[in-house]
Amino acid sequence: MIGSIPIQSPPLMISAVRCFKIAPMTTLPILYSFRRCPYAIRARLALACAGVNVELREVLLRDKPQAMLDASPKGTVPVLVLPDDTVIDESVDIMHWALAQADPEHWLAPPYVGELTDWLARNDGPFKAALDKYKYADRHPEHSPEWYRDQALEYLAQLDSALSAQPWLHGDKPGFADAALFPFIRQFAMVDADWFTHCPYAAVRRWLNAWLEHPLFLAVMRKFTRWEPGQAPVQLLAR
Repeated sequence: MIGSIPIQSPPLMISAVRCFKIAPMTTLPILYSFRRCPYAIRARLALACAGVNVELREVLLRDKPQAMLDASPKGTVPVLVLPDDTVIDESVDIMHWALAQADPEHWLAPPYVGELTDWLARNDGPFKAALDKYKYADRHPEHSPEWYRDQALEYLAQLDSALSAQPWLHGDKPGFADAALFPFIRQFAMVDADWFTHCPYAAVRRWLNAWLEHPLFLAVMRKFTRWEPGQAPVQLLAR
């Protein structure tokens, strides 16, 4: 534990989901993933929420398997390969695809505060850029770690304000926006846990701690050995 811790989906995203084939699958999709990657975590959360099982292939980002690069030459995780060889290699698209199969917890309902597209743009844009330099400040000696951390505070304040009146961005239970943003806040908090414990964003701490104890998160954070070609398939959702 760290510290004391609806708007309609945009038309572009809806049309992107509708292009996916929704049909019974006799062969599991394959998910290339890296356990700690926030993009991969958000994809696994959506797959688990939807009850869509996949063959999970845990990779090392410093030594990416050729099978993953053949499927998605850009070489980032997550990469989802469907049984018909369709490749989805953007985390938000994987989330939408999974929830198009099933959405038992109504994650696709709009957030109570703000628009989904705005939250994603702020999180995956300026906040992620600040987070990377804060986490790896030694690679960016132009400024101190504290300076890079300060670049993220406006976003944290906005998130804290949104969470002050309700436990989740989607109201009384988590939804798409919560799952999409949480892994990045988790990573941010881990850079300097003591600072985060004492920072003024109490609502964000509460939300983060609720996620860290959530059964869905615990389920998708099981440790898997590195995938090797020819090994017996490993499933994300334990039977």
